[in-house]
Amino acid sequence: MNEADHFIDEVTEELRRDRLFAMMRKYGWIAILLVLLIVGGTAYNEWQKARRQAAAEALGDALSAALESEDEAARAAAFDAIEAGGDAGALVALLRAASLGDEESLAALEALADSPDISPLYSDLARFKRAVAGDLDAEARLSLLAPLSRAGGPFRVLAEEQMAMAEIELGRQAAAISRLQALLVDNDASQPLRQRATQLIVALGAEPGAGSGSE
Repeated sequence: MNEADHFIDEVTEELRRDRLFAMMRKYGWIAILLVLLIVGGTAYNEWQKARRQAAAEALGDALSAALESEDEAARAAAFDAIEAGGDAGALVALLRAASLGDEESLAALEALADSPDISPLYSDLARFKRAVAGDLDAEARLSLLAPLSRAGGPFRVLAEEQMAMAEIELGRQAAAISRLQALLVDNDASQPLRQRATQLIVALGAEPGAGSGSE
């Protein structure tokens, strides 16, 4: 390489460095901003996770304290003092109703059962809890439980069992036996539930797996 070529290479390299430095001066703030955004976003996400975990722990502690109270009035006050919305609020209301069972709690269950603001799991659970609370007649229980017997529902087999019990109260033995027979071959039914269904079928004078029987 002669001196002219060497000189040209040096000039070209210098120009490249000058252009690079110029671009860094002009656009370098963008790279810095991106770094800050990434670091800030990561820190914010970690803060959010820590905040959610702390809130969940605080809710768990408050629920435990309320449930451990032996005095019903104190227990009710402890539940009422818990501030929670959405699914967390639904959980508080469900536990309050289960531990107290008063008219106010039952009314809360009814409201939760029809609430569009919570997940279907909690609204279905509230409906089931309300149906088996013990103060409703058989027809009212059937009306509440019917939506829970839909295919794929999380409380479907439990609802079917309770509906059979309501049908027995109403003297609809054939319908009850047919429902109980179906539970015996239902893949979602637990072994204890199948045992209860078998006992009811026998008590109604039918043979498990032998058909619906008669009125």
